Amino acid sequence: MKLYYAPGACSMASRISLYEIGRDAQFVRTDIRAKRTEDGRDFRELNPLGYVPVLELDGGEVLTENDAILPYIASLAPGRLAPEGDALTQARLHQALGFLSSELHKAFGPFFGNPQGEARAAALDKLNSRLDFVEQHLADGRDYWLGDQFTVADAYAFVVLSWADHFGISYEDRPNIGRYVQRIGGRESVQRALKDEGLLQAA
Repeated sequence: MKLYYAPGACSMASRISLYEIGRDAQFVRTDIRAKRTEDGRDFRELNPLGYVPVLELDGGEVLTENDAILPYIASLAPGRLAPEGDALTQARLHQALGFLSSELHKAFGPFFGNPQGEARAAALDKLNSRLDFVEQHLADGRDYWLGDQFTVADAYAFVVLSWADHFGISYEDRPNIGRYVQRIGGRESVQRALKDEGLLQAA
């Protein structure tokens, strides 16, 4: 199994999840601007859209999108990274991943292009509304996104929320998020992922 990643990108959620369950994988660094993997492969052969993560299975099958890859990784160790229960319980996990990918992750997207002036203000307004939702979601004192169990949603949420510091966005007025990021960031799997992607000092 190979995980194609870019340092600090959302693909780190898959790395964290694989570390959590002790699953062996080959991690292939990818230049998402040049669309080349570290071994010289044209990355668009794996994902024509050119972005990470991509999980290539041992049989040659390819998965893209966090919403698909993270539940797949969770399925490799039942009960470890996804809640066990009825259809509603499973739906809560998919609801979390849907919000993280389509709302929170997407709201951070414009900042990678270094927007200025009115463009930055507009992007910040949208991001703040999503961060306000996260702050309220965590306000009941829960340890993890879905309650008392670490899941793939927490791996994803940590990575995306960690981007704030890089863009000069503070959680000083959102203490629930601040505590959450610190809590998840202290996990052995997260520290290992940060180290392996060369980001431990930045964290």
